[in-house]
Amino acid sequence: MPHMKIITSKQEHKEAIDRVAQLMDSDFVQGSEESDELDVLALLIERYEDEQFPIPLPDPIEAIKFRMEQQNLRNKDLIPYIGSAPKVSEVLNETRNLSLNMIRKLNKGLGIPINVLIGEKSQRSTLGTKVDWLNFPISEMRRNGYFSDANASIQEIKEYAEETLSSFLSSVPNGLNLEPALLKTSAHSLSNNKKTNEHALWAWQVRVLQQAQDQNLPTDYKLGTIDLKWMKNLAQLSWSEHGPTLANEYLNNYGIHLVIEQHLSKTYLDGAVCIGANSNPIVALTLRHNRLDNFWFTLMHELAHISLHLEDSESWFIDDLDATSSDSQEEEADCLAQKALLPDEHISELEFENADAVREIAKEMNISPCIIAGRLRHYRENHSLFGKLFRDKVRYHFEESC
Repeated sequence: MPHMKIITSKQEHKEAIDRVAQLMDSDFVQGSEESDELDVLALLIERYEDEQFPIPLPDPIEAIKFRMEQQNLRNKDLIPYIGSAPKVSEVLNETRNLSLNMIRKLNKGLGIPINVLIGEKSQRSTLGTKVDWLNFPISEMRRNGYFSDANASIQEIKEYAEETLSSFLSSVPNGLNLEPALLKTSAHSLSNNKKTNEHALWAWQVRVLQQAQDQNLPTDYKLGTIDLKWMKNLAQLSWSEHGPTLANEYLNNYGIHLVIEQHLSKTYLDGAVCIGANSNPIVALTLRHNRLDNFWFTLMHELAHISLHLEDSESWFIDDLDATSSDSQEEEADCLAQKALLPDEHISELEFENADAVREIAKEMNISPCIIAGRLRHYRENHSLFGKLFRDKVRYHFEESC
C-alpha cells in the first residue's frame, strides 16, 4: 500500500478522490492492498470534508419543537423538563436560555441529543463536571462582586448556577482544577473545631487569582529575593502612617502581587500565598481582623512561606492565624515572621507593660509601635494589654479592595 498522510489541502483532496475513482474502476480483490488503500482513503477524505464542510447542527429550540410535533406534545408537557409554564413559553420564544439542568432533562426525557441542545462552548466543557453548584455561597459572592453581571438577581444566578459559576471558575487558568481545594492546599486554616466550606474557599481562591491577573507588575519576581534582611527592610515601612500602602508598592516593585480580598463565610482566612499564572508570587490578605499589627504579621507570615516553602505553581498555603497548628512549615513561617518584626531578644527587654517602653523600642527598631504591642499581647496571652492604645486600623488603606 502506498504511503498516505492526512489530507490538508484542496489539491490533496482532489488527488485522493481521483485515486479512489481509479481503485473503484480496478478489479481488486477484497482484503488486498488496493482494498485496504481504498478504505484508508475513504476515512481520510471523510475527515477532511467533515473539517472543511461541517454540517451545522439544528437550532436547539427548533429541535425541541420538532420533537414536540413528532410526539404530539403541548407546552404543558415540557414543564417537567423546563420548570414551569412561563419558563416553557420563554424558552420556546427564545427569551430564556436553556440551562444545563434543562438540557440534561430534555435529553433524558425526550431523547433529544445533547450536542443538539448545547449552544455554548462553555456548556460543553461543563457538562462532564460533577460539582454541587448550590454549595457555593452565591448570595455572598454576588454581594462581593464576584459575578460579571452585577444586575443578575439571586434567583437568576441560582437557576443558572452551573453556567454562572463554571464561567467564574474558568476565568483564570486552572480555576476549575482547584477543586477540591483542600486536597491541594497546605492549610493552616483547618482546625478540628472549624468546618470549612470548601466551595467558599475554592471561590475565594479563584477571586484572588482574578484580582492578581488584573494587576500589572513593573518587574518579575527573582527567586531568592525574600530573606530576613529584605523582610526587615519591608517592616520598617510600618513606621510611616502610610505603611500598608508603601508595603504594597514595595512588593510590586519586586514582582510580588498583593491582593486584598475579604474572606467568605466559613473560610476562616487571614491570608494565603500561591504562584500566579505569570509565575509571580501572590500574597492575599483578608484583613479579617482590622488591626495594623495583624496586617504586618500576616503579611510577613505569607512572605516567609514564599521564602521557605513555595516551590511549584500548584501549591497554596492558606492560613487562619487564630488556629493552633503543629505543622512544621507553619511554625517555620511564624518564626521567620517574628524575627523580621520583633526578635525574641527584644521581647525579653520589655519587662514592664508600659506604653513608653513600647514607643522606645519601636523608635529604636524604626517600626510601628502597634507591631510591638501586638506581639506583647500575643506573647503574654493578654489581649486587653495597653487598653485602647496601639490598636490602629488598617482597612481604610485599601478601601477600594475592602
